[in-house]
Amino acid sequence: MTLSVAEQLREIQRGTVDIIPFEELQRKLERGQPLRVKLGVDPSAPDIHLGHTVVINKLRQFQQLGHQVIFLIGDFTAMIGDPTGRSETRRPLTREEVKRNAETYTQQVFKILDPARTELRFNSEWTDALSSADIVRLCGQYTVARLLERDDFSKRFRDGVPIHVNELLYPLLQGYDSVVLRADIEVGGTDQRFNLLVGRELQRAYGQEPQVILTMPLLEGTDGVQKMSKSLGNYIAITDPPAEMFGKIMSISDPLMYKYYELLSTVEVARLRAIQAGEIHPMEAKKQLAVELVSRFHGAAAAAKAAADFAQRFQHRELPDEIETITLTGSEPAIWICHLLRAAGLTKSTSEARRLIHQGGVRLDGQRVEDPELQVASQGEKILQIGRRRVVKVLFTSAPSSA
Repeated sequence: MTLSVAEQLREIQRGTVDIIPFEELQRKLERGQPLRVKLGVDPSAPDIHLGHTVVINKLRQFQQLGHQVIFLIGDFTAMIGDPTGRSETRRPLTREEVKRNAETYTQQVFKILDPARTELRFNSEWTDALSSADIVRLCGQYTVARLLERDDFSKRFRDGVPIHVNELLYPLLQGYDSVVLRADIEVGGTDQRFNLLVGRELQRAYGQEPQVILTMPLLEGTDGVQKMSKSLGNYIAITDPPAEMFGKIMSISDPLMYKYYELLSTVEVARLRAIQAGEIHPMEAKKQLAVELVSRFHGAAAAAKAAADFAQRFQHRELPDEIETITLTGSEPAIWICHLLRAAGLTKSTSEARRLIHQGGVRLDGQRVEDPELQVASQGEKILQIGRRRVVKVLFTSAPSSA
C-alpha cells in the first residue's frame, strides 16, 4: 500500500522529538523516490535493549513506507567512544571487544528490521582507509569553536576537565559516515542531536544535499528515572527470557507505561489515545503491552505462557511450575537471612539484602520477611522471593562428615 506524502509524514512524526528541518523532509518525500535512512550505533556493550529499539523501530517504520534503511555499526568509532554526556574521557574499547559486541548486534537487530530491506555496514570499511591527508581535510571542515558548543565539551572545558583530541574527532568521524553513505535522513536519540547536525554540515561541505535529522526520545529504564542502561541495571534486553521480560514490563509505573506504548508499541493511534485517556485499565493495558513485546522477540506461544505464569504467580499468589533450584550445604544449624539471599544469588551483598528486607521486598516461603536479623534453619527446602520477579528454591544438603 502506497501512502501519500501527508500520510507518510504523520507516520514518521509519531513519537519523534525533532525533525530538522521538517520542510526538507517533506520535499524529499515529494520526489517519490526511496530515501536512504541511516542509524549509526556503536557496539560499546553486548546486547540490544528496549531503549535501543526506540530508534530501530523508527527504521522499521521507514522500511514499511518503502524506504532504504542503513544500519551502521560504528566498529571504528566505538574504539574512540562517544563523548556525549560524558564528564570524563571514556575508556577506549579494543578492536576485539568491539568485534564481540558487534556480532551480537548483527544477530539481534534482525528481530526488528527486515533483512531484505536493510543495508548493514561497518564504518571501519572507510575509516580504516583514511589517509593522514584525508583526516586533515576532514578536520578542516569544522572549527574547534563549533565543537566546543557541545554542552558536555563546554562544561568540561569550563571546569578544567581534560578533553582529548580523539574525543573531538568523534563527531567528525560520525558525521563523515553520512558523507560516505550519502544519507538522506539520519535517526538518533535526542542526546545525539549535535553529532547528527555535524553530519549534516559535513555533507554540505562535501557538496552533498544535507541529511534531515530525526531525533527520538530517550527511554527511561525500569526505575522510571534514568535512561535505560546496562550499566545502571535498569534495562530490559530483547534477549531476556520471556518470563523475565514479561515481569520487568509489568513492574514499570503506569505513567512510564504510556511512554513505552508510544515508543515501542505498534498499536493504532486510536487505541493508543484510548489507553492514554484511561479508557482501558492500566493493569490490563500493561499486560497487553507485555504480551506484544514478548511476542515480538520470542513468539506468541512464549508470550502466552509468560502471561499465564505471571497470572498464576502474582494475581493468584501462586508459584510457577518451574523454579530455579539452588543447592547449599547446611554446615550450620541456621543461616542468617542476609547471607542466605546472597548465597542464593538474589543479592550482591548482605547490605543490599538488608535494604530489601526493610523495604518489604523479601519473602520466605510466601511470608514477608520483617526481621533483617532472622536466622533460617538450614535444612529442607526454602522458597525465596525478591520483589515480584525473582523466585528461587533453596535446597539444603547435609555437610559431609569428616573421616
